[in-house]
Amino acid sequence: MIRYQLRCDAGHEFEGWFPGSGAFERQAENNLLSCPQCGSSNVMRALMAPAVHTGGAPAPAAESPPPPPVTPPGHAPAGVPDAVIALLQKMRETVEKHCDDVGDRFASEALGMHRGEKEARAIYGSMTEQEHAELDEEGVEVHSIPWVRRADS
Repeated sequence: MIRYQLRCDAGHEFEGWFPGSGAFERQAENNLLSCPQCGSSNVMRALMAPAVHTGGAPAPAAESPPPPPVTPPGHAPAGVPDAVIALLQKMRETVEKHCDDVGDRFASEALGMHRGEKEARAIYGSMTEQEHAELDEEGVEVHSIPWVRRADS
């Protein structure tokens, strides 16, 4: 995963995480990025300070933080800003409007489309970690998004 500092045309700065270096460009070209504060889809990469190791003594190993509390399906974890939840709700609404829900058949449908055995279409659904690894091995690009409750619920 790659983290970029992003800025919209209104000057709002935020960060974005992408599976690879070309993912930002593809998403920007397809107007899939938007500012979580104002909704602008004119988003560009901002200047970032690189992480530089100065060669000093390594930092002492910190105790592992306790695991995060289990969050019920459809609910955002505590502490997630309202603007992020609103953005995720907008993403869910768009996915449900423009894609076919294939449920737990997601991996087999995606693989069939990748191999040319099924007609390509926009789909969403669920898969196991093992199925995700199998798709990755086959070179099938998939993206996971947090599935928050609907805005109207």
